[in-house]
Amino acid sequence: MSKPHFSLAIGVGSKNRNDQWLEVFYPKPILNPAPELLESIAKLVGYQGGNTFIELDSKTLHALEDLFVDIEQAELAAITRSLEESVQPRVITILATDEAPTSTPEAYLKLHLLSHRLVKPHGTDLQGIFPLLPNVAWTSEGAIDLEELPARQLAARAEGRVLSVNSVDKFPKMTDYVVPAGVRIAHTARVRLGAYVGEGTTVMHEGFINFNAGTEGKSMIEGRVSAGVMVGEGSDLGGGCSTMGTLSGGNNIVICVGENCLIGANAGLGIPLGDRCIIEAGLYLTAASKVQVLDDQKKVVEVVKAGDLSGKSDLLFRRNSLTGALECLTNKSAIELNDELHSHN
Repeated sequence: MSKPHFSLAIGVGSKNRNDQWLEVFYPKPILNPAPELLESIAKLVGYQGGNTFIELDSKTLHALEDLFVDIEQAELAAITRSLEESVQPRVITILATDEAPTSTPEAYLKLHLLSHRLVKPHGTDLQGIFPLLPNVAWTSEGAIDLEELPARQLAARAEGRVLSVNSVDKFPKMTDYVVPAGVRIAHTARVRLGAYVGEGTTVMHEGFINFNAGTEGKSMIEGRVSAGVMVGEGSDLGGGCSTMGTLSGGNNIVICVGENCLIGANAGLGIPLGDRCIIEAGLYLTAASKVQVLDDQKKVVEVVKAGDLSGKSDLLFRRNSLTGALECLTNKSAIELNDELHSHN
C-alpha cells in the first residue's frame, strides 16, 4: 500500500429489499489517505487493492475503532463507534485511483468529496455516474425505493403518521449530507449533493447549484449554476439568470464566471467569462451570438461571435434598445481588444 491512493471513507447508507444500494452518507471522506493508515485499515477489512467498497459488520467496526484510538485518529474512532450498533448497512469505500465510478457507494463518495470541498468541479472523474444513482423518493424517513414507497406510506398512515416525500430524484439535497462552513442557503432543496459551495457564498431562495458546479468564495447566487459551471470570487448571479452547463446545451464547452462579475436578472451565459464582466438583465449570451464591439465613442469597430470573446475580462454586454443589436463595451479600448482577438488567428 505504499502507492498513494485517491480517497477512502467509512459510511452508512440505505438499501432496498433487493439488497441494492440507494445512497451512502460519509461523515468524513479522506482525500489522498496516508499509506500507513490505508495499510492498517486494509488488513482489518480485507482490502486487496483497486477501487471498491466493502461492507462492514459490527466486529470489524469495533476493530477499526481500536485502530483509530491507537493511532490517535479521534474523529474516525468516533465515527466507527457510532456505527457499531447501527441497523443500517455500513461500508468502507476505497478508491485507489480517480477513475470513473462503477458502484453507487463509489459515486456517492465522489459527490461527497466535492461538497466537502476536497476536490473542485472537474477535479474528479464522474463519467457514467447517472446509472449508478438510483432514482429514489427522498422522504422524512430517508431514501426509499420507489417500488417500496406505497407500502411505506400506507404503513405510516396506519400508525398515525404522514410520510412526507420531499423529492423524487437521483440526487439528494447537499445539506442532508454536509453543510460547508461559512455559507448561507435559503432553500436547501436547491443545492444538490456534489455542489462545491465556497466559504462566504449566499444562495438565495431561487438560487440553484447543481452537482459538479459551484462557487469559489464570497458570491451571491440568485440564479442557476448549472452542472460543470464554476463561479469566481465576488461574482453575483441575479434572480432568474442561467448559466449553460454541459447538461443543458453547453456540450464540451466549460462555462465559468470570473471574479467580480455580474449576470443580471433573467440573463443567460453560454460562454466562459473573464473577470469584472457584466451581462445586462434579460440578455442571453450564447457562443454563436453576433456581437458588435464598440469603441469609446460607441462606434462599431467589428462584429464577432460572442464565443470569440470567451475568457476576456472587463466586458459589458448589453442589448441596444433601438436596434436590438447585441453590443460589447470594454474598459480597455475596443481597438486594443480587436488587436488581441486577431493576434491569435
